[in-house]
Amino acid sequence: MIRSLLTVSTGTLASRLLGFARDAMVAALLGAGPVADAFLVAFQLVNVIRRLLTEGALNATLIPAWLRVRAAQGEVAAAAFAGRVLGTISLALAVVTLAIGFVMPMVIAGLAPGFVGSDTLQLAVNDAWLMLPYLAFAGPVTVMMGLLNAQHRFALTAFSPLLFNIALIAVMSALLLWRQEAATAALLIAFTVGIAGMLQLSMLVLRRGKENFATPLRVSLDGEMRGFLRKALPGMLANSGPQLLIVAGAIIASRAPSVVSWLYFANRLIELPLGIVGTAMGTVLVPELTRAVRSGNHDAIVHAESRGLELAVGLALPATLGLMVLSQPIVRLLFEHGAFGATDTAATAQALTWLALGLPAHVLVKALSPAFFARDDTMTPLWATLVGLGVAVIAALGLGSLGAPGIAAAIALAAWSSAALLVSRSAARFGFSLDADAPRRLPRISAAALAMGTLLWLAARFVLPWAANAHGLTQAALLGLLIAGGLAIYAALLAVFGVVTPAAALRAIRASRHGDLRA
Repeated sequence: MIRSLLTVSTGTLASRLLGFARDAMVAALLGAGPVADAFLVAFQLVNVIRRLLTEGALNATLIPAWLRVRAAQGEVAAAAFAGRVLGTISLALAVVTLAIGFVMPMVIAGLAPGFVGSDTLQLAVNDAWLMLPYLAFAGPVTVMMGLLNAQHRFALTAFSPLLFNIALIAVMSALLLWRQEAATAALLIAFTVGIAGMLQLSMLVLRRGKENFATPLRVSLDGEMRGFLRKALPGMLANSGPQLLIVAGAIIASRAPSVVSWLYFANRLIELPLGIVGTAMGTVLVPELTRAVRSGNHDAIVHAESRGLELAVGLALPATLGLMVLSQPIVRLLFEHGAFGATDTAATAQALTWLALGLPAHVLVKALSPAFFARDDTMTPLWATLVGLGVAVIAALGLGSLGAPGIAAAIALAAWSSAALLVSRSAARFGFSLDADAPRRLPRISAAALAMGTLLWLAARFVLPWAANAHGLTQAALLGLLIAGGLAIYAALLAVFGVVTPAAALRAIRASRHGDLRA
């Protein structure tokens, strides 16, 4: 499992780093005014639906269903089931895309009620119309990725999303050289989103041509397919809790200028660690737990749950502390260019600090949900997500007067509400199992993260003021050294506390099956 997690996490990390480059270009081209707010609301609509489907979300239902059919009826029946899922979801997404296109003004008005009565609403609608074709491509892309993951073929699905960001970066690079008005640049970027979806689908279609794992391709709404969809829809919504919370915050934030943009850019930094852990959990942990549950292997269940929780805590805590300590310099380095000014940096950094407090809760949800999905229970994680959404809306209405930091705090509170509900339900339903090592290692992981955060805070207090007036490259180098130093200290503390050693890590990687890395 460790080797598979590393494969998926590496691909996700590469995609997120390209995403930062993409968002830095968006900030430079559009700034944080009405044009940026309009573009980001439209992009958020497409992005949330994309994540409802991709990044491990559909795996929660597709992989257990496919494995069940293959085990009971064989490879041919599994391929036929996959063909029906691929055809049905592709057609359904095409129909949904057309329907959203017809009512797009109402959709945007619902997502950003603060835009109603202003030119910003029409800007957002125009951008969203141009992005919309991406959704039609997302259906078949999702199913193909899920089927490859079910067969332990993680490399292609981990790295194919890079095409999305590469296409956008190429177009924005050209726009930075041949500057256009912000509104025109936004339209050109929006048009590229649909092209990026076509590129990603093309790569997977070429792969499918070599292997008949989804044939024959057809549309069906038989009993088996209806049962699959009844489980898939709650699972997809449940697995997209962090993105839905941001949407809820943006609805409240649209009443004030630029707040949507500040929240978006702050959340992009949260998505780096969340994407690495969350996508890896959804892509790798779900298949592992499903096989263990179906075989009745209690030791395998306990091992998968224990290692998943340790990885989640081990990555989430240091990321939370690092983002809180270094929020201002990170935002300045990534986004303060062109139309994005110092005021925008300060507001975004404040929002980031509060959003980071919810990161451990988001990751905890990602670690706990696979235990329900592997048992064909998608409703409990869905209820946890809905409770979080309710908390987010109520808290954001109460704290919205504080601007972006208040809404960010509401989102963090909502994340912890969802996590608390999942913890209590898992304990009551099946008892979240930990092996003998986990109770010993988890406190040591937490202690190592807290020690690293403290040392990083002390170092930042002395280093960053000294470099305040230095050249941008110097500031970037110092920030990179602080981050690298924090990671090195954390790794050293984990070794000192006996959590993990380099030799043990190598043994875990070598113990993984070689088939895990099949492209």
